[in-house]
Amino acid sequence: MPAEAAAQVHGTRRRGSQIAIPCLFMRGGTSRGPFFDARLLPEDTGVRDAVLLAAMGSPDPRQIDGIGGAHPLTSKVGLVRPGTEPGIDVEWTFAQVQPGGDTVDTTSNCGNMLAAVLPFAIETGMVVSTADLTTARVLTRNTGMVAEITVATPAGPAGVRHVAYEGQARIDGVPGAAAPVEIGFLDTAGSVAGSLLPTGNTRDTVEVPGVGAVDVTLIDNGQPLVIVAAERMGATGYETPAEIDADNELKARVEALRLVCGEAMGLGDVMEKNYPKMTLVAPPRQGGTLSTRSLIPRVCHQSIGVLAAVTAATACVLEDSVARDVAAGLSDTEATVSVEHPSGEFTVTLGLDPDAPQQIAHSALLRTARLVMAGDLLVPRSVWDPTTTQESTA
Repeated sequence: MPAEAAAQVHGTRRRGSQIAIPCLFMRGGTSRGPFFDARLLPEDTGVRDAVLLAAMGSPDPRQIDGIGGAHPLTSKVGLVRPGTEPGIDVEWTFAQVQPGGDTVDTTSNCGNMLAAVLPFAIETGMVVSTADLTTARVLTRNTGMVAEITVATPAGPAGVRHVAYEGQARIDGVPGAAAPVEIGFLDTAGSVAGSLLPTGNTRDTVEVPGVGAVDVTLIDNGQPLVIVAAERMGATGYETPAEIDADNELKARVEALRLVCGEAMGLGDVMEKNYPKMTLVAPPRQGGTLSTRSLIPRVCHQSIGVLAAVTAATACVLEDSVARDVAAGLSDTEATVSVEHPSGEFTVTLGLDPDAPQQIAHSALLRTARLVMAGDLLVPRSVWDPTTTQESTA
């Protein structure tokens, strides 16, 4: 185990009237939040969720009594443990906490936070680095998605390897440059909805109360998405996130469409669910493939989620999809799709099956991550006190 990591492997302990839980606060892609060794948290889901809500400061739109950032993108949690299945090095559960909500959603994926999972595993000694590059196979327990992730792990002066966070890779939505995190998705189709095209169609026409007939592409290649022409929703597709968030009439139309499409995708009543995400598309303006505005699901994303970008890119290569209507510059064998978003663009490489062009053989992308803070996160003992039944290991 790396010497730097050893200090992080401890148990919970009492600290006065609170419980201290070892935690690494990390940025993954364009999201951030606390990461925990899942083995240190309560096994009971209800108690675990109460701990996570207390940690983030929810329910409170400001999250003033926790470490949440008062926005869905900064109100995310990673729960990581060593792999328990053959061929899996690390497994994790992604938890979405809404600032003003009182529930913890572990039913969806997050490709941005995924970028920090292997760095966390190395920092805590779950994965031991033996070369300049470390690759691990990571299972997302939420949906069963598997990804191969590679990070740089150079040796320091004493020969001890560490995660490299500084580098020249840049991703839109994050200032500056950092070391690359390479992510290859092995099988993401139907991650939540059960199949790439839950209705069996690349285009559906749905009737939406107060809106009328709307053409949509209902698709799930890592993230369930409703793809709709921005123009049909009364938007341009080039608005800023603040403009969309301030347009209550637009958001009401989009939410009405989401509820109808959730049923059509076989997801049931999605009123209280964080999916499907809504993606408004328009022709590209910055030399990319298409322009997007993503709602997650009721707040506009400052950029676009990793798996939402993969899914939107996939829709571009499907004949007769709504995304295909506005897509530009596509190849028949290797599609490099540039997804424009409010903060810039997101490049996704899709490997297409030459014998079945509508099938995606693989997808790959680049993210960055950074360890921001290491230490203990404190929650009141009234929420959870493991020391009443076991001694502290700290």
